[in-house]
Amino acid sequence: MTTTTAEATHELAPWKRSWLYWAPGEFPVFFFIIFIHVTAVLGLIFLPMPPWWVLVLAFGLLFIGGLGTTVCYHRALSHRSFKLNVVVEQILIFFAMSNSSGNPITWVANHRLHHQVSDTAEDLSSPHFGGFWWAHLRWLWQWPAASIQKYCKDLDLPRYRFWGKLQILLLAMSCFSGMALMAFGYDWKIALAACVWIGPIRLLWALHVQCSVNSICHMGPIAAEHGSGSNLLWLAPFHLFQGENWHSNHHGKPLDHRLGRKWWQLDIGLLTINTLAAVGLAKDFKSKS
Repeated sequence: MTTTTAEATHELAPWKRSWLYWAPGEFPVFFFIIFIHVTAVLGLIFLPMPPWWVLVLAFGLLFIGGLGTTVCYHRALSHRSFKLNVVVEQILIFFAMSNSSGNPITWVANHRLHHQVSDTAEDLSSPHFGGFWWAHLRWLWQWPAASIQKYCKDLDLPRYRFWGKLQILLLAMSCFSGMALMAFGYDWKIALAACVWIGPIRLLWALHVQCSVNSICHMGPIAAEHGSGSNLLWLAPFHLFQGENWHSNHHGKPLDHRLGRKWWQLDIGLLTINTLAAVGLAKDFKSKS
């Protein structure tokens, strides 16, 4: 019996391997994901709640980090929908990286690959081939990073490359900065609890919200105009109303900086971009609001 190309591709696909397999160079990603899950669960079980202002700080970092991903990584860098002021761009990259979004160059390369081959076996995060958990998490450590030279040579610049060297430091700061509370007289258990909420719990929320775009938002049928991308209203609160849940809109017009297009499709990412444009910090839009 002759094996078709599609069947052969599927037989060799990484989603058929063990969950414990990681692509060359991707073990740190695997370790990080295990670490934040385990630490968050243990912290919730064994540690007290931190002061209320720690929770507010964790939420604030989560919110700004989300804007860094949707405004800077996704709309400005990946699709070149508009240009950001360089200082604003670098600030948003800092918060996105501190929110577990990873190196901007790698993020952009992977995202451009996804759009080029969306809903095919070559798509690095398609639930239609690898299944839900492949699209949601496993590809992060089991699929080799997309080629920078092929997919984002335009970002192979010093101001983007150096962020890769800071990734471990920024995540370590995110996970352990709460220990500074001991210098202000707080009990070590409270300091550890602050670490857990500012670090692993916040990073878990950010991780799974970002991953839901690849998994949940692509679980629908494949349509000619937008592939399997879906607009999911119920995901909006989890995305803190920043717009990434309007994924059918995005795949229909990927160069448009507007993810929410109807009046009821709240898109705080778009409101942020419009505010930046009003004060001259965003320009050269490929579409008009």
